[in-house]
Amino acid sequence: MHFDLKDLKLFVCAADEGSLTRAAERQHLSLAAASTRVKSLEAQSGQALLYREARGVRLTPPGEAFLHHARGVLRQVDQLRFDLQEYSGGLRGHVRVYANTTAVTDFLPEILPGFLSNNPRVNVDLQEKPNTEIARGVLDGRADIGIVAGAVDMLNLQAIHFSTDRLVLVAPRSHPFAGRKSIAFADTLDEDAIGMNQHSTLQTFLAQVTEKLGKPLKLRIQLSSFDAMCRMIGAGVGVGIVPESAARRNQEVMGLALIELTDAWCIRERYILVRDQNKLPPYAQSLIDTLCAHYGQSAPKV
Repeated sequence: MHFDLKDLKLFVCAADEGSLTRAAERQHLSLAAASTRVKSLEAQSGQALLYREARGVRLTPPGEAFLHHARGVLRQVDQLRFDLQEYSGGLRGHVRVYANTTAVTDFLPEILPGFLSNNPRVNVDLQEKPNTEIARGVLDGRADIGIVAGAVDMLNLQAIHFSTDRLVLVAPRSHPFAGRKSIAFADTLDEDAIGMNQHSTLQTFLAQVTEKLGKPLKLRIQLSSFDAMCRMIGAGVGVGIVPESAARRNQEVMGLALIELTDAWCIRERYILVRDQNKLPPYAQSLIDTLCAHYGQSAPKV
């Protein structure tokens, strides 16, 4: 099958608009020409892709699948155009990274400045994503590198272990929990809680845990970084679940008590995900080496 990009754009537009007439207008085509193009797509695929109705069009089941792949192709073309434009301006490399909340807000801001300074002609496109979307993004090529933690379906990608972190309960030193060495997460749910924003990887995970426990967190406020959480906890607003690395960074300044969690899920192994390490460009491999070296690890040789 050979698909023209203009046909794919037309089909996506028709699906978005629910109207072939409006899609034709947006693509600067006559309705007859647009209809012929869509019929050609259907003939090549051997499937009806659209239901034609009095008030417009809607996708058939094969059309839903076609739309998913058409969007992927157009996204890849846009990325290709963007990358080539940057190369023409003297850029040598562009690394797309999908990472979880801890990576984006906690340790990558510490690591990336040195990498970018040592690689002035390399750009990094860093996006925070849920763990499941990180693996899927690497698998389908939207990201070159993924960074995940904890129990994640890695979709048979190559996984490079680079560090281990632990989630801890953080409380003000004046809090009754401050004198405890350890605590179960379930025993904290009656306390006012400080959390990350609802779309963060950690908050999504904790919501899944509390759903199984049948008791929600008593969230007082949700923030966009672990440092902000620690400041709020230090001010006595509540307690929170924070990566130990972030908690220790703020412990003395904010007057925090760190209490170990007895839950098995508090131990979080961190992994770098790639499709094929052998096929990564040198600058992407250099970023992996930098991450591993920061934690005293050696990246596997390829």
